[in-house]
Amino acid sequence: MKNLAVLLAFLVTNGSQVSAFDTADLQKLKDTNYCRKCDLSNADLVNGYLKGTDLNGANLNSANLKGANLKGANLKHTKLHFAFLWYADLEGATLQGANLKGAKLDFAFLWYADGADLEGAILEGANLIGANLADANLSAALLEGADLKGARTNGSIFCNTIMPDSSVIYSGC
Repeated sequence: MKNLAVLLAFLVTNGSQVSAFDTADLQKLKDTNYCRKCDLSNADLVNGYLKGTDLNGANLNSANLKGANLKGANLKHTKLHFAFLWYADLEGATLQGANLKGAKLDFAFLWYADGADLEGAILEGANLIGANLADANLSAALLEGADLKGARTNGSIFCNTIMPDSSVIYSGC
């Protein structure tokens, strides 16, 4: 019985640890506006001024980017699983190949297809309520289970795109 109590205490202690960002990576981002392949998972970047930042391949899983200015940011191949991007300004950001599975993008700004490149982005289960996706390139994107209520999609490219209901659209190919 004593061994069971020790085991349970160990599991509770180690199981509750949350993966955190690398503080050196966060400082690098602040100092240089460049942080390719950095670990910024779970980082608090609320209202962060990240305009033009190069975050290609960075890990931003579960990061809080509410209200962040990411205009023109390079977010290619960035991991944004369950990231909180409410009201984030992603105008002109490159999100090609980014993984936004489960991300919350309520009222996020995604303008201009040439900049809001979501080609191949994984937006499975993403909350896109009210997001401005007008003129976005969503070619080959995975939107299965995503919530697009009130989202603006006029002018968007949906070429070989898997929609929330699992249908495939070939619009704008």
